[in-house]
Amino acid sequence: MKQTFTKSERLCSKKTIGELFQKGSATTRTFYLFPFRLLYRTDADRGQPAGTDPLPAILITVSRRNFKKAVDRNLIRRRIREAYRLNKSLLFGTPEKPKQPPSYIVFLYTAREKISFEEIEKSMKLALGRV
Repeated sequence: MKQTFTKSERLCSKKTIGELFQKGSATTRTFYLFPFRLLYRTDADRGQPAGTDPLPAILITVSRRNFKKAVDRNLIRRRIREAYRLNKSLLFGTPEKPKQPPSYIVFLYTAREKISFEEIEKSMKLALGRV
């Protein structure tokens, strides 16, 4: 699997984002794993071209309340995106035990301070293994 992060992997649909954040939704599942809160949903088909791995569309959010400066929010977003890009193969499991990844994943950064890339990557590995 290529270690890229293409436009098709970004969640841009306002309708889908609204559905993911809807309270009490039966289709959206969530869990906390410091420093993230993950929301994810599995849909039958997301319109992927035939013969390609069905990569989930992801959204990364960092609260303006916790980080007033855009520079800080962008730094954290870049670290999360890079950790995801390097470890997204964990979503598919192992060749002996394959898994079906969810269609949509939202990463909400909940920590109130900047965390090093190593800690973010460690948490990302655990989160992707759990999804």
